[in-house]
Amino acid sequence: MNPLLTVVVPAYDAEAYLARALDSLVGFGPDLEVIVVDDGSSDGTAVLAHEYVDRFPGLVRLLRKPNGGHGSAINAGLDHARGDYLKVVDADDWLDREALAEVLATLRGFRAGEQEVDLLVANFVYEKVGKRTKTAVRYAGALPRGRVITWDRTRTFAKRQYLMMHALTYRTAVLREAGLRLPEHTFYVDNLYALVPLHRVRTLYYLDVDLYRYFIGRADQSVQESVMLRRLDQQLRVNWLMLEHVSRTPVADRRLRRYLLHYVEIICAVSSILLIRAGTAESLAEKDRLWERLRAADPWLYRRVRWSALGQISNLPGAAGRRVSVLAYRVAQRAIGFS
Repeated sequence: MNPLLTVVVPAYDAEAYLARALDSLVGFGPDLEVIVVDDGSSDGTAVLAHEYVDRFPGLVRLLRKPNGGHGSAINAGLDHARGDYLKVVDADDWLDREALAEVLATLRGFRAGEQEVDLLVANFVYEKVGKRTKTAVRYAGALPRGRVITWDRTRTFAKRQYLMMHALTYRTAVLREAGLRLPEHTFYVDNLYALVPLHRVRTLYYLDVDLYRYFIGRADQSVQESVMLRRLDQQLRVNWLMLEHVSRTPVADRRLRRYLLHYVEIICAVSSILLIRAGTAESLAEKDRLWERLRAADPWLYRRVRWSALGQISNLPGAAGRRVSVLAYRVAQRAIGFS
């Protein structure tokens, strides 16, 4: 019988923290397989992963490939996954073992009851360097707890409640049916992972446990603002791919459509604020081009996103308006424990 769950661990030069991630995943028996994807590391990542392969034969596997970036590593893991369900855990993050045991018990229940649940949602916790107070993102209010539901049973998602990759455990077949292939050599593709397959999700289940521990605050981390400013081209590429997907993909369910708009509103606001923060005439012109391009490509989607609350806040006119936009962004970051 296939494992219940495959956990894909994309790893690039992750020797310093990979053991913490793997220690949180092993020892659960044949229900869980771990696939470490060494994405062309130049350090001891593969050697360390081999130690776990040797200790847990058949349960931990190592794939080695030339460097292709985060999306490429996820693609490779998906190609080789044998589990009914799939979760991605970045090599510098980890899972809470008690919560993971509850996830596996829930997936066993799905299998025993022959329930085809497409998506399991659980909470994630920001583990910020140097910060003792931890902030959890939970989905109570938006999703009923402990019930298999369809999108029409969801409620309004709060601004902080968009479904980041860390919250998601997909049925593996859903990812394959969606034809998910993430861009190579591109950062921020986790947003595509959390958006593109949703139109294939018919049923979902919210397990209210703090499962994923999202480690942030390292100076070299891709989500650090200084790093994001250097990689604005990649942020914008992913942003546009998200907009194209929402524009081109028919979605009959009204509440799913509302959620997809909620997500792209947030990402467009982030892109706009980063372009303001870059502070150059070129970056401000690039912000205008993003919105003009959207208006030309899909006027309906443009109206919905541009004139949403976030769209308006991130497009306040003049230098004073831009300062207010950035201040609002800072307040939002503090509210979710990100800064």
